[in-house]
Amino acid sequence: MGYDYALVHLKYNIPLAIGLTLLYRPFFIRFDAYKIAFNIIIAVLATTPWDSYLIRRKIWTYPSHAVIGSTLFSIPAEEYFFFVVQTYNTGLLYLLLSKPVFHSSLLDARKNVFQHQRILGQVFISTVMGIGFLLVWAGGKGLYLGLILAWAGPFALFLWSLAYQFLIKLPLSSTLLPVALSTSYLWAVDTFELRKGTWAIETGTKLGIHVWDGLEVEEAIFFLVTNILIVFGMVAVDNAFAVVVTFPSLFPAGIPSTITLLKGILLSVSKYDTKRMHGIQNGIERLQKKSRSFYLASAVFPAALRIDLTLLYSFCRMADDLVDDAETTEEARDWISKLQKYFDQVYKPMDNGLSMPMDRMPMDPILSQYIFQNFPENCQPALEHLPTQAISATPFHDLLKGFNTDLAFQNGVFPIETEYDLEKYALRVAGTVAEMCLELVYYHTSSDIGSHDQKKHITDCAGRMGVALQYVNIARDIQTDAKMRRVYIPTTWLKETGLQPLDIIENPKGPRVDALRNRLLDIAFAEYGEARKAIEKLPADGRAPIRVAVESYMEIGRVLREKGFATKKGRATVPKSRRLKVALLALSQR
Repeated sequence: MGYDYALVHLKYNIPLAIGLTLLYRPFFIRFDAYKIAFNIIIAVLATTPWDSYLIRRKIWTYPSHAVIGSTLFSIPAEEYFFFVVQTYNTGLLYLLLSKPVFHSSLLDARKNVFQHQRILGQVFISTVMGIGFLLVWAGGKGLYLGLILAWAGPFALFLWSLAYQFLIKLPLSSTLLPVALSTSYLWAVDTFELRKGTWAIETGTKLGIHVWDGLEVEEAIFFLVTNILIVFGMVAVDNAFAVVVTFPSLFPAGIPSTITLLKGILLSVSKYDTKRMHGIQNGIERLQKKSRSFYLASAVFPAALRIDLTLLYSFCRMADDLVDDAETTEEARDWISKLQKYFDQVYKPMDNGLSMPMDRMPMDPILSQYIFQNFPENCQPALEHLPTQAISATPFHDLLKGFNTDLAFQNGVFPIETEYDLEKYALRVAGTVAEMCLELVYYHTSSDIGSHDQKKHITDCAGRMGVALQYVNIARDIQTDAKMRRVYIPTTWLKETGLQPLDIIENPKGPRVDALRNRLLDIAFAEYGEARKAIEKLPADGRAPIRVAVESYMEIGRVLREKGFATKKGRATVPKSRRLKVALLALSQR
């Protein structure tokens, strides 16, 4: 009886697990626990018979002075713990490095895409597996290596055949890097422990080749292939989950069961809703291009909520661009009228008297025809896949009223005359969006929000937070808006400093403009300070991500307060490293 193997876990594996857990904790969601647990169970079940055979055949052994002595199927308890901790550590590395990936965007409905790569992968794995069987059949010095390849090959072939598209499309930082990091670490640990004699490989069953002094080639390959299998398994689950959340009409809501995931990954691509896939991709591209802050924040939302928030953003951005990019005021008003008719059709009264769809359903053919006939092709996906089943009608109607305010800037008219006008405008164009985001959070979580009054209070705070973010937006875009001959700073404020709206249009810079910008920011941060308390009352799945979204955008306001802030195309910018730091701090406030 000894503690050498147990001390390996205490000195190397457990500290790494604790470190990775603390590092990943801010990003953790419930489904992550499911993925890790699922892969641990598979790893233990798949490895136990193989490991037991190796030990009983004395291909490798554990000296009695190195293990506690408790065994199951001849496998020491410390070895079972290794199955668990290796899968946990490598799985967490994968989760951490793949967090930014929008997995739904990796789905592809084309039947023959990557077929050559799939076949090449299958041929390669089958060849390696065949070599393994030949080595086992021959016995002798190649036996241990043969057993590794023959055991791992079928699992690798199965997982590759299921998830090859994801394995090819995922960035190498999400697949190769976690394998390389985990394998390198275990190589170092194994080298040290083999030299100590904590475990040993039978001389007659190994090739006698060393990667370096103390590391047998068989051990190096063992750790490499097991980490590959772990990452393959994690990717396969992500692939299956992406199918389930991307096509919710085909699968039950909530955290999917193992059977549901299996159905998801086996679903024929011919049944993929290509229009919805295009709509999601369209939304992702808009989000990446137009709002780096919200794109960063979106990575920490649960997958289904992330999709619907992206689709909502896509619509809001598309609608805003239609109005702002119109060549004439009449054209812009026509777009608003068409959008209003779209919502009248979407929220037409139902038999039960409600005006909000209660469940996902196929697109109404009349509505689909209306979208096709009245909107440009690049705008149609945002309308077809807007998650109206989870959002009430009023915020959309108020948003259109805000667009009408934008159109009032013509022929020397400046509609934002007073601070009240500014607040009303901000509530319509941003407070409404914040309320819609909140409705999506409620829709995708099962947590009890509390009483009706508490829910109303949180909704009101969301509107105020939207106002805060819009004030930051206005403070940032003074120069950009001036080029469009728009001034959102209240005329009464301008008069107090001896300015007129036309003065801002002609020269949107200078000390007086800076003072007005700071006044906007003062109100924004005051609203933010009051409203952010309500974030902590949100359901757990949405609380931290919403905090990231808010803090990422408010950081723009903090940058605007700094002297000589950097600008890009007339707008203040926040360096990527700074945005990431803000996001991590926001996530850590759990």
